[in-house]
Amino acid sequence: MKSTQPMRIKSISEYHRVMKLEQPAHPLISVISFEAIKRMAGEGQQSITHDFYSIALKRNFNGKIKYGQQEYDFDEGVMLFISPGQVFTIEAYEELKHVGWLLLVHPDYLWNTPLAKAVKQYEYFSYSVNEALHLSEKEEFMLAGIMQNIEQEYHSNIDQFSQQVIIAQLELLLTYADRFYHRQFITRKITNHKILNRLEDLLTAYFQSDALTQKGLPTVSYIADALNVSPNYLSVMLKLLTGQSTQQHIHDKLIDKAKEKLSGTNLSVSEIAYALGFEHSQSFSKLFKSKTNISPLEFRQSFN
Repeated sequence: MKSTQPMRIKSISEYHRVMKLEQPAHPLISVISFEAIKRMAGEGQQSITHDFYSIALKRNFNGKIKYGQQEYDFDEGVMLFISPGQVFTIEAYEELKHVGWLLLVHPDYLWNTPLAKAVKQYEYFSYSVNEALHLSEKEEFMLAGIMQNIEQEYHSNIDQFSQQVIIAQLELLLTYADRFYHRQFITRKITNHKILNRLEDLLTAYFQSDALTQKGLPTVSYIADALNVSPNYLSVMLKLLTGQSTQQHIHDKLIDKAKEKLSGTNLSVSEIAYALGFEHSQSFSKLFKSKTNISPLEFRQSFN
């Protein structure tokens, strides 16, 4: 029986061996031409996890890459970003014809540099897979050039400036990617508005059911899972579209429901707080006042 455990690749040198490539020139960083990687041909489906960062710039990929049930779209030149420990699945049933570049960076290479912490702040490393970064031809050429600059630097004579130069190039690459991702969020308004509509429907259904009493307020993770996107993606998308976080959207829906009960029922504030998933009415009253500038009782009295 075939194991369902993903293949774990612990080092960049091991990656080179698995993919039948020459040993890397540097043990902690490597730039690889995709044209050199043919190994997946005929192997079907394989799940993999790396102990290092993987940044890919692919074109003409004739296989499939998945996280869960989501697939990357490789019809155009795209970039994808995978953090250490993330599991992805590759499907390839014929010789791979992809072109482009793959940059592998072990976390140890970033140690004792500002990028060691900053790299964790780039949200695209945790996006769902179908949010690969689509690039124009000009952008593709520019980012491929940065990758090749990195390759040339570690192939040169290593000196005291080598790591500093490479870190600067890597930071430039990640900053450009951040810029292009934010542009992509802004330009893909139709898809994002569909998610916004689904969020509204999901919150409405949740607040109309008994879920509030039984489970309390929905968490950001619950909402993201239900919409089949990552929490970070949802947060960035909502901030760009509405200026509010996921948590703020949840609270806004809660306040709407509270106003409905305060104005249309004779339930006490404590009873309403309990019905909305609060253990203590004081917590409900505090949130209500922070959102409306008046207390629940003052809101109710305004209708009398």
